[in-house]
Amino acid sequence: MNLTKRQFDVLVAIEQNKKSKYSQRDISSDTNISVGLVNKIINELFNVGYIDSDSKITENGLKALEPYKVKRAIFLAAGFGSRLVPITLNTPKPLVMVHGKRIIETLLDAVVKAEIPEIIIVRGYLGEQFEILLHKYPNIKFIENDLYNQANNISSAYLVKDLLENSYVLESDLLLSNPKLIRKYEYSSNFLGIPVDKTDDWCIESRNNIITKEKIGGLNCHQMVGISYYDAIDGKKLKKDIEEVFNSPGGKEKYWEQVQLAEKKENYKISVRECKFDDIIEIDTFNELKKIDKIYDVK
Repeated sequence: MNLTKRQFDVLVAIEQNKKSKYSQRDISSDTNISVGLVNKIINELFNVGYIDSDSKITENGLKALEPYKVKRAIFLAAGFGSRLVPITLNTPKPLVMVHGKRIIETLLDAVVKAEIPEIIIVRGYLGEQFEILLHKYPNIKFIENDLYNQANNISSAYLVKDLLENSYVLESDLLLSNPKLIRKYEYSSNFLGIPVDKTDDWCIESRNNIITKEKIGGLNCHQMVGISYYDAIDGKKLKKDIEEVFNSPGGKEKYWEQVQLAEKKENYKISVRECKFDDIIEIDTFNELKKIDKIYDVK
């Protein structure tokens, strides 16, 4: 039995629940599905043996979720971070400390909590400094990007093009405050976005929650957040499409997400997964860093 999106959402909520009692009203609140529909889905999942009479997930339920399990988290961390000078003159941007914690650690902690088994970091600028992360995250595997100062981040994606099936791809300079954005299971390919009335930043337009256009600046759209997920089908497509775009005229100057959201968008149906400004922050400039962490605001 293939799970519908709502069946998936309810089953994942049950699998992740740690409470002794988890009512249908609780499930409704956690999934944004009406109580009446939750009741219907609970009956469906029980009838196929995915949950028991106490609404606890069964072994068969866990097997049903296995195809949706996230296999790895890939961090793109090769760049210089020029807008965060002078801090990045001696430190890669993902390793900059904010409130006593490295920026990338806010993401890594969420990945570990979600029980994602494989962590890959594509590093370049001052790459040896990332070794310090191994003390806390010993299963990290590093991939070296020697082109980080000659090409855009599509060069990092090119190096991991064989690893994108059932994988998160994360920009490594995002300060994460809501670890629940990183999940153990994902139903299909998606890109994080914050709903906005107006933005001058990179944003995405969508129709029926499927991304139709990527652009700079827009109205009633989603401001892009550099965390996305790719299922097995799209991961296979990306291997071919990244290679083709990377090797095309001007391809090395592209941002990696332009492959699936612009250059080859006809090959994908990627949904928008909404989050909030309170959930995650991209620190673009040194002035923004000073506002967030006063330790840098030295007069």
